[in-house]
Amino acid sequence: MNGARPARARLWHVPQMTAILWDFIHRTPWLPRVRPYRTDLRVMARITRRGWVRVLRDARGPAAFIARDGARVHALYVHPRAQGMGMGRALLNDAKRAAPRLELWVAEANEDARIFYMTQGFAEHARGCGAYNDERLPEIQMIWHQDRSAAI
Repeated sequence: MNGARPARARLWHVPQMTAILWDFIHRTPWLPRVRPYRTDLRVMARITRRGWVRVLRDARGPAAFIARDGARVHALYVHPRAQGMGMGRALLNDAKRAAPRLELWVAEANEDARIFYMTQGFAEHARGCGAYNDERLPEIQMIWHQDRSAAI
């Protein structure tokens, strides 16, 4: 990573962050498309206005973002050009400094994300059948506790 620090996302970042999300959707064969792009654009603008989104930039603009409301991580995406550069880890570490506990739901099929979160100190807490996510995919709740990770 180039030493950039996560910063609060601004409305002008929304199109690029939404493009990162949609790039992931298009590259992921098991992930159904359940919403139109315009809906995701509106949601991204709403959560950005609320201050939930932190972004990391590279020379080409937003390269990764995290959406978090308190302890709940709603999204973490890294553009393919920036993967493997520590941006996801930097965004999570930023969130960990702001909250003593984080929780998220990850699709069971997203093995890469599950492994990433485990390496970042998250542990599986519960499983769901997909009844509460838009895609209706089985999911896993993962939780990170500051006090537990200090012992690791």
